[in-house]
Amino acid sequence: MKPLAGFRILEVAMYGFVPSAGAVLAEWGAEVIKVEHAVTGDPQRGLRQTGTFKVEGDPNPNVEHANRGKRSIGLDMSKPEGREVLYALVKTADVFLTSFLPGPRGKFGIDVDDIKAIKPDIVYARGSALGPRGVESDRGGYDMTAFWSRGGIAASMTPPDSPGIVAPPGPAFGDTISGTNLAGGIAAALVRRERTGEGSVVDVSLLGSGLWSMGHQIGLSLHCDKPLVAPKPGEHAAVRNPLSGLYKTSDDRFLSLVMLQPGKFWRDVCEHIERPDLADDPRFADNASIMENTAEAVEILREVIGSRTLAEWTKRFATLSGPWAPVQDSLQVGADDQVRANDYIIEVGDIELVSSPVQFDVTKNEAAAAPGFAEHTDAILEELGFDWDRIVEFKVAGAVT
Repeated sequence: MKPLAGFRILEVAMYGFVPSAGAVLAEWGAEVIKVEHAVTGDPQRGLRQTGTFKVEGDPNPNVEHANRGKRSIGLDMSKPEGREVLYALVKTADVFLTSFLPGPRGKFGIDVDDIKAIKPDIVYARGSALGPRGVESDRGGYDMTAFWSRGGIAASMTPPDSPGIVAPPGPAFGDTISGTNLAGGIAAALVRRERTGEGSVVDVSLLGSGLWSMGHQIGLSLHCDKPLVAPKPGEHAAVRNPLSGLYKTSDDRFLSLVMLQPGKFWRDVCEHIERPDLADDPRFADNASIMENTAEAVEILREVIGSRTLAEWTKRFATLSGPWAPVQDSLQVGADDQVRANDYIIEVGDIELVSSPVQFDVTKNEAAAAPGFAEHTDAILEELGFDWDRIVEFKVAGAVT
């Protein structure tokens, strides 16, 4: 049995951030009911062009990624009848999950006090751009603004004298990271409720998640009173360690070496690159010498590694004791044997998607396809005990789809 089997999540959210939390919870076994606007649905459904990617027809990975395994109900919360249905759902839920800002939450009667008046022990979870406190707490935002830009990542990734700012590597980058954080907070709150009977209010913001992802660097910046400066492309960033950096192969691919104790791994690296003479070179005799002569070691490694292809080095480095990895793009990872061996990519309906990162009992995660818009409206209304006469009244009023 999955760890969250038996829990019901009521999700009133749009786009990528908060719905991705619902997707993780669904993959962990919870039943997730997605509330979508009765006419327009989640605007994410209309996202067909993302950078150079254009999706024709369904399934649409933009929708599937953050909505796998859910059920969908079309509901207009601005209508009294729609709110009646929503509150009936709240009574059955363990978690109320929302991305709505304070103003709309008050307008639609879905703020903390409104929901807890109906279900006192419910876990109320909200995802925001900038956090629940402060003068900007009522401002919206996306991962590009709150996570990437304001959270310190964009500037820290951009080398000096760059003609522009480095953009995020892909759509919903900060959304997905923040959503996983929110899912973890919800799971912790459910544990607390099981032990104490008390429901928590859980907050995760894009800004806070961006800061957390940069936590090591920000801590150093605050301690040393200076910002992190990104190295220029092609520079060896570790000025005191030749075994921590990127090296280009003869086929214009790259190897990433991260051996934080160069003296420990130097001889093994020398043997694997067929330069055993370097192991006894006085310039690299011990850790201190290697650190002192990093620039010379880097030039040697660049020349040697640049003489063979990535495939050749991958075969040779299979027995290398220090940590290393090939630099892969978003398509190449799909062919990585280690990725496949660990079921990090799974089938979701008719397409393949990345699995949520937590596995239980060394078992592959499984997820159903994302629901069609309002696909489960009638079934959910019947489960709530509404008869067909009342359901028809809801539809005539435009409260449900």
